[in-house]
Amino acid sequence: MTTRVALVGGTGKLGGIIRDVIDRSDGFEVVAVLTSRSALDELDGADLVVDASTPAVSVDVVRAAVERGINVLVGTSGWSEERIAQVRPLVDAAGTGVVFIPNFSLGSVVGSAIAAASASFFPSIEIIEAHRDTKVDSPSGTAVRTAELIAAARADVGPVESPHADQRARGQKVASVPIHSLRRPGVIARQETILSGPGESLSIVHDTIEPARAYEPGIRIALDAAREARGITVGLDSFIDIGISRAVPAEVGAEDGGLSGQVARVTGA
Repeated sequence: MTTRVALVGGTGKLGGIIRDVIDRSDGFEVVAVLTSRSALDELDGADLVVDASTPAVSVDVVRAAVERGINVLVGTSGWSEERIAQVRPLVDAAGTGVVFIPNFSLGSVVGSAIAAASASFFPSIEIIEAHRDTKVDSPSGTAVRTAELIAAARADVGPVESPHADQRARGQKVASVPIHSLRRPGVIARQETILSGPGESLSIVHDTIEPARAYEPGIRIALDAAREARGITVGLDSFIDIGISRAVPAEVGAEDGGLSGQVARVTGA
């Protein structure tokens, strides 16, 4: 049975990648392509809504889809735990499913999982993320997700140490973790999580080099999961076995299956 997909933001960079993956996937068909200015009644008739719009529009897309009883796969950035909490009652009442994916990259998901698994061992943790200068929101959804995973993993030891966090140059605190956002030409997506303790530091770095290749395996996984989902699920790590033991709830949280198009590395100093 073919799943009919309404793709919101289908003319954007991420939306174009998602549409290409859907067009080459068995069991899915794009039946409507919406922009951020389209009327949301164009979602009617779809079995699944895929949202790759903008943070300002995304919440309306999710609400409109759920009110119509349609499952949603959200790839739009800007969905923190607080924002997700605003739509949770609507999703629960409707009995639908919404899957939020801060990053479709397998390497990024692995990097965030390593950071969470290491979080309780280091008192100081900060995140530096960089994206192209056209990205409209900051901090990135991936950085927010990583910070929330770190906070959950540190539930027994408390928030990270972040001295002088009242100063604007110290970044924006998310779940006690300072996040520093760079927006500049010449970069696609890069995140470094720096964990520091007495006499040592650990840096976990992920670079996206070719988005189309990097995101495709994760998009396929998320599409398959989203059409049968119920309730709210956050993160691609909810659907793959990373093999890293960590006590983080799933809701806080491929064909080639590899890390093509991206680089992830862990360095100690």
